Amino acid sequence: MSVLTAQELEALMPDATQLDSDEPEMESSLHYAQLALLVGCLELAWGDRQDFFIGANLTVYFSRQQLKHRDFRGPDFFLVKNTERKPRRSWVVWEEDGKYPDVIIELLSTSTAQVDRTVKRDLYGQRFHTPEYFYFSPDTLESAGFRLALDEYQPIEANAQGWLWSEVLGLFLGIADRRLRYFSREGVMLPTPQEAVRLEVDRGQLLVEQERLRVQEMQDNLEQERLRVQEMQDNLEQERLRAEEAQRSAKAERLRAEEAEAQLRMVREQLRSRGLDSDGNP
Repeated sequence: MSVLTAQELEALMPDATQLDSDEPEMESSLHYAQLALLVGCLELAWGDRQDFFIGANLTVYFSRQQLKHRDFRGPDFFLVKNTERKPRRSWVVWEEDGKYPDVIIELLSTSTAQVDRTVKRDLYGQRFHTPEYFYFSPDTLESAGFRLALDEYQPIEANAQGWLWSEVLGLFLGIADRRLRYFSREGVMLPTPQEAVRLEVDRGQLLVEQERLRVQEMQDNLEQERLRVQEMQDNLEQERLRAEEAQRSAKAERLRAEEAEAQLRMVREQLRSRGLDSDGNP
């Protein structure tokens, strides 16, 4: 019997990338909404990156033995970094260069809480070697975070706001309005796509209002300039009228002086004709 080469063996292997996820439906609409929020916020924040994959209620296949025994394990939310950002029907570890999730978030429910706190936590730490594991209950708001140390998870200490820092994400996980949300190191909450749209609309409206105020200010300045020019024109007109009045007064004064001088000449002429001088002496 001939021995198969690695290439020949690979050619005989089935394409496991087409394995479908085999996860049960989520327990409630609260869980669906929370999962959509976690996925949507991170995809929006990392919109320009192409080096990650987010799994949402998606099965992680990590061994063929697991397939044989149908021992499926699918985190509610998981993130794999340094991989191609593309759609997948499931996460098949041996088809993904042996990569396991870098961070996992489970959403606790009545039926899964105990398993999530124990069995899954041990699996993610000891088999997956996933660096960080978080869980959150949309019903009771119970939450916790763990970081891997020698195949054992150690609790992550919350900050003053009660948020848990994720080194993998470079973000805090914290509760706001009964939802698990992402926060930046500076404490800014990452928006959902819907919130981002509203922020853009609000920002657009603010810019429109700022532009309206700027135009209004320009119009007010133009009006003030128009009034200033009008005032200057009025002052010039008044100055022109005063100059004309002064010219008329000067002309009238000149005419009166000429008339007086003419009368004086006439009187002198009359006196000379009578043989008298200007003082009336013979």
